[in-house]
Amino acid sequence: MRSGQGPPDLPGSGPGRGDHAAAAKTALRDQVMAARKARPVAERGALARALAETVLATPEVQRAATVAAYVGVGSEPGTGPLRQALREAGKRVLLPVLRPDRDLDWATYAGERALGEAPRGLLEPTGPRLGVDAVATADVVLVPGLAVAFDGLRLGRGGGSYDRALRRVPVGTPVWVLLHEDEVGRDVPRAAHDLPVTGAATPVEVVRF
Repeated sequence: MRSGQGPPDLPGSGPGRGDHAAAAKTALRDQVMAARKARPVAERGALARALAETVLATPEVQRAATVAAYVGVGSEPGTGPLRQALREAGKRVLLPVLRPDRDLDWATYAGERALGEAPRGLLEPTGPRLGVDAVATADVVLVPGLAVAFDGLRLGRGGGSYDRALRRVPVGTPVWVLLHEDEVGRDVPRAAHDLPVTGAATPVEVVRF
């Protein structure tokens, strides 16, 4: 992945191919989200704690001064224990702030009490905005998703916010999607604008692509 690089030109790309990929992505999203919603609440809490332990144990995160993360909501893998553990470890934690144009601004995480409600059911930091380019200062970038293929192709929710943000991340920066173990290694349909991640973190392990 290269900072500033535009989407690749794919052979045979066109309206027909794009429509097929979009439909396949929608079907996979529905499947994954149904499985997530079926997880018991108690299990979600245990998985969030295990995810934090797994991520914090990696040498990339242990060396990092700044980590870009996010606030998981709903049935997403919980990130509360991870955010707090990163902060307690002395890391500067950046969290996204969704702009009206669906691009991502960033702000520093200052604890759970400094999170406020935002549109689309999100929680966002209430502190000063640092600008869309702040993600480029992170030593590790942790992103949400629904599934990932072994080539790093990530399935998001379709808004395109992270596809835009990840173009600002310098080459060589670890970019990991946070998932459940059974969401890694899925057959993710490819679209021309998709950008790959470099790894997937689960409550069990970090898989590097």
